[in-house]
Amino acid sequence: MTNNKSQTTNHQFSSPSFFPPSRGERGGLHLRQYRRMLPWITIKEFLMIVISTIPYALTVNQLLVPHAIVGGGVTGLCEIIYFATNTYVPIWLSSALINILLLILAAITVGWRYALRTIWGVLWLTIWLKVIPIATVPLLTDSFMAVVIGGLFTGCFLGICFLNNGSTGGTDIIAMIVNKYHHLPMGRVLMMSDLLIISSAFFLPTIQAAGTQGAIEKILFGLTYTFMSSTAVDWVMNRMRQSVQFMIFTQKPDEIAEAIITQAHRGCTFLEAEGGYNRQPMKVVTTIARSYESATIFRLVRSIDPNAFVSQSQVRGVFGQGFDPMTNGK
Repeated sequence: MTNNKSQTTNHQFSSPSFFPPSRGERGGLHLRQYRRMLPWITIKEFLMIVISTIPYALTVNQLLVPHAIVGGGVTGLCEIIYFATNTYVPIWLSSALINILLLILAAITVGWRYALRTIWGVLWLTIWLKVIPIATVPLLTDSFMAVVIGGLFTGCFLGICFLNNGSTGGTDIIAMIVNKYHHLPMGRVLMMSDLLIISSAFFLPTIQAAGTQGAIEKILFGLTYTFMSSTAVDWVMNRMRQSVQFMIFTQKPDEIAEAIITQAHRGCTFLEAEGGYNRQPMKVVTTIARSYESATIFRLVRSIDPNAFVSQSQVRGVFGQGFDPMTNGK
């Protein structure tokens, strides 16, 4: 009788429903959840690449080409071909051919994993360059405003494309290949190639028709467009990558930590602390997240412990798992 009772008791306490899942089980659960979400994340990224290439093609066909302004990158090179052949070779065609050659080279040197998403970006950029007509009258009549607005417009959406692991190919491929073999900074390679492409437009008959002073202005406008575009790309990417650090002083550290791990999908650390006034020991929950995730963490903390004391500070750079690769911290 006693043995049966003991067995029943042991069975009750060993029930999985009584004890919370171990850290290993919880880690496996999170991994399974991530794997289930991965197809939807991939679909979202590919969709964002499609959307982000529309402003690029719109700027080229509706702002730059009507003003005879050559931008940087392969698209700028395609503009030179377009003007040099008296509009015989369309921009979308030369863009597709050049990018195909560069993608083959990238697949051989860098690998197909990088080339796959780039193929997707190049494909849709080519489609939009084909579908969106070249305007006979530009959307903005002032050339300077056209390059400023066009550069910002293009750069913001290219930043979104890059954040979704996408690429529009072009000189990015050249920069990556050169960086792999010669360890030159990609930014420097891109700047040199853009400068070479834009400067070579000076000799085009279409630009020379504006006179020497007019041709120089066209070159300066092209450089301005490239500068505004690259600045907008950096702004968007840095804005989205900004991180914050939380120090959460609470009487419910375990519940808050569990919520951050399972709901916000961020790791956290317990710091042992002692109250300066009451000398009571306590745990401080600290975690690092992206800026756009801060609202989620605040909601979780407020729902569990409305009396918690939370300190939020800006973090200049975070490198490691879940953030930027460690190699970017050089």
